[in-house]
Amino acid sequence: MNKYEIVDEYGCDFDYSYLDKIIKRTLKMEKVKKAIFTIIFIDDDFMQTLNKKYRNINRTTDVLSFAFEDNDKICYNIRQLGQIFISIPKMQEQAKDYGHSEKRELAFLVVHGLLHLLGYDHTLGIQEEKEMFEKQELVLNEFKETKRT
Repeated sequence: MNKYEIVDEYGCDFDYSYLDKIIKRTLKMEKVKKAIFTIIFIDDDFMQTLNKKYRNINRTTDVLSFAFEDNDKICYNIRQLGQIFISIPKMQEQAKDYGHSEKRELAFLVVHGLLHLLGYDHTLGIQEEKEMFEKQELVLNEFKETKRT
């Protein structure tokens, strides 16, 4: 059984319980079992600090994933995937910029971050980017709250 925790360090004033089905669908699609990970909602200042410290980029970003697995050899019965940090202000800004709901944008960032934890990397080339983004759309378009309008 997969387990995850959402830690709301930002203080969200909206319901994000719909993410449970998005997360479960992504894990099912990727045939992930017995994994644990954490999603942490933060503000832009903390995201900028993380981005500067770990990527040497001194600005905020929408999502950062820190994968604990760095190879294909799994030595434990439970996979510890890692942590996904999401900037709530950046998510809200992007939802407006892209002209879709905050629910869709937040779900996109969660799926995107989770796929990174599972080893996908859109920065490696066009084929990798295409595969990752197709998987994201597949999951998001299955649910009313996150379907592209």
